Amino acid sequence: MPRRPDEPVRLTRIYTRGGDAGETSLGDGSRTSKLDCRIGAFGTVDELNSQLGVVLTADLPEEFRPLLERIQNELFDVGADLSVPYGVGDGRLRVTQDLIDELERTCDEFNEPLPELTSFVLPGGTEAAARLHVARTVCRRAERETLLASQELELNPLVLVYLNRLSDLLFILARAANAGREEPLWKPGASR
Repeated sequence: MPRRPDEPVRLTRIYTRGGDAGETSLGDGSRTSKLDCRIGAFGTVDELNSQLGVVLTADLPEEFRPLLERIQNELFDVGADLSVPYGVGDGRLRVTQDLIDELERTCDEFNEPLPELTSFVLPGGTEAAARLHVARTVCRRAERETLLASQELELNPLVLVYLNRLSDLLFILARAANAGREEPLWKPGASR
């Protein structure tokens, strides 16, 4: 039975043997090496999405949950954007300025009540904050992998902007997850 138009994917069998020789399919059906820089970029985006799944298992402020679930869905769009060569049209999922604008609005909303930073923040505090910091660092790696790929391939430039804003938001959310308690801050000379 063919896939319905509203079905993004239909998997009847998880293994296909198609990647056994070190190749995989891109979103347009073409094949490439699993070592292709594009695969590294959207693989790291997938890792970030998994890290957000781990964050969602923590005791979080309730207003974080729908936001992080929305971002998980957006990260599928980011991965789809990276997996289809740029310039391939026909209504493919692409990161848009609207997604970035919404991230910026959300950054402002969650940052506004936080105290001004006077030192560097150490990852930690609550479990949720620590997990958000791990997700932030994976997001930064996804950004670097995407930048590397963009030096070899034509990619949607808004993907880099999206990942940059998302790492900012994850930093802000980590700080917000520590609200009401002493924030772990870097103390100059404490390592001596």
